[in-house]
Amino acid sequence: MDNRIFLTDETGQETEMEIVLTFEDEEHNRKYVLVKDPSDEADDVFAFSYDEDGNLEPVTDPDEFEMCEEVLGAFEEETNG
Repeated sequence: MDNRIFLTDETGQETEMEIVLTFEDEEHNRKYVLVKDPSDEADDVFAFSYDEDGNLEPVTDPDEFEMCEEVLGAFEEETNG
């Protein structure tokens, strides 16, 4: 499984990101991908929703972002024991 994705910013600069987790939320009827920059020591995770065509949109709604953080926390607990 390829766990990399390339994100392009407004200036056309591409950044290689590592996919941490993908999941679907039936309540919002949306799919999400959580990514981090492997070269960033801060280890920040960024949340995006995506459609069937692979178009990404940053998660900006605070409630939606909190839900993504909760899913990530549960995933990390399960993975790290």
